[in-house]
Amino acid sequence: MDEFEDESRIISTRLTPDDRFEGALRPERLEDFVGQERHKENLRVFIEAARRRGEGLDHCLFHGPPGLGKTTLAHILARELGCEIRVTSGPVLEKPADLAGLLTNLNDRDILFVDEVHRLGKVVEEYLYPAMEDFRLDILLDRGTAARSVQLSLPRFTLVGATTRAGLLSSPLMARFGIVVHLEHYQTHELAAILARSATLLDIDLAPEAAAELAGRCRGTPRIANRLLRRLRDFAQVKGTGQVTLEIARYGLERLEVDEAGLDKLDRRFLRALCEVYQGGPVGLGTLAVALGEEEDTLEEVLEPFLVKEGFVQRTQRGRVALSRAWSHLGLSPRPAPGESASLPF
Repeated sequence: MDEFEDESRIISTRLTPDDRFEGALRPERLEDFVGQERHKENLRVFIEAARRRGEGLDHCLFHGPPGLGKTTLAHILARELGCEIRVTSGPVLEKPADLAGLLTNLNDRDILFVDEVHRLGKVVEEYLYPAMEDFRLDILLDRGTAARSVQLSLPRFTLVGATTRAGLLSSPLMARFGIVVHLEHYQTHELAAILARSATLLDIDLAPEAAAELAGRCRGTPRIANRLLRRLRDFAQVKGTGQVTLEIARYGLERLEVDEAGLDKLDRRFLRALCEVYQGGPVGLGTLAVALGEEEDTLEEVLEPFLVKEGFVQRTQRGRVALSRAWSHLGLSPRPAPGESASLPF
């Protein structure tokens, strides 16, 4: 996937250089974390139960699309439990020695947070199994006939893994997580509340109607909401009186090419190619990639998840098909997709 292309998009869900201040906006307690209410209530119970037993929390897995708060929740767990957190990522742990160095420096009940846990190497992952299950490490010293195994006892730590692709986790690793949380996209009213909180922290004068407008265009993702808020602050200071009003919000979002459905220029190019060039499909992903001059991975991993979730595009065995919402959004006369009725309202 062309990460540079994704990072250049204002609505990218991945961390970009513009998000360097994101940490300052992260809530530090569960009570300040907006959204994911069912998961929050469950986590409160698990945390309180661990406190009463005087034990560490079970190993946790947070999975879901980027930008929904997996890293934030890991840090909240550490603060709520009153323990330390060590942060690393799957690709960084290249050798078992890297993992051993981290684990042996933890204290009882500490949290080891592994981002992109699905990218752990096979050998490192196998060393992790006894560490998670029995809190021990089996280290092989020397090679050949001189080889011998040394067993190291570990503190009773909590592993918190985060991934955007839970389907790539092996079954043995998945089975060792006692708490599994699937984070979902946020509702508009939840995003409006997040924006109001962020505006207070950033000292931005944000009108409630502007917050509601912005919340409807940020693809259900707090990271995108906060990024757009910072850009609208710039428009408010230069083109307005300093307050992010509804008028300024609409003007700024139009300048940023983010439309009322949260689509940007690349999203609309994808839909126009599908509808206008290929008559709504079905058309293969490779063909669309060539037509747009983009990598297949960029289309499949960056564009399509949101377009499919919002009912613009359908993936079929024969290729991608434009649904009625795509035609309507582009202001085009639709050709019904297989299984859709031509009389559907637009």
